[in-house]
Amino acid sequence: MNPMTYAFGIAAAVLALVAIVELMRRATLRERHAVWWLVGGVIALVVAIFPQTLTWAADLLGIAVPTNLVFFIAIGLLFLVSLQYGAELTRIEDKIRTLAEKSAFHEQRIAELEDAQPAAEDDGEGRAR
Repeated sequence: MNPMTYAFGIAAAVLALVAIVELMRRATLRERHAVWWLVGGVIALVVAIFPQTLTWAADLLGIAVPTNLVFFIAIGLLFLVSLQYGAELTRIEDKIRTLAEKSAFHEQRIAELEDAQPAAEDDGEGRAR
């Protein structure tokens, strides 16, 4: 392997991990959403530092071209991230629907209470007494 390619792989993997950790530190990305990204970053770092592990794993799994294993793992990780976001979206939609129903109930209740109150008496000058 070319030393420049080797260094680029390590730098890219470290940069990805630093970006993920920084997003978590700034509370832009929550820990539960960062799990699969961290897994991918660690796998990328291990493969970048020890490129022979990719060839070994491809041979172990019967994959002829090690690069195909990289694509398979990347697609698998993206699938897991998408699945996790889909589950989170479903939970959030349920919470939003519940909150909308509660809000509508409270608005209706407030309107009923306002209608039930006697109208303020007018003192003739447009002011309530």
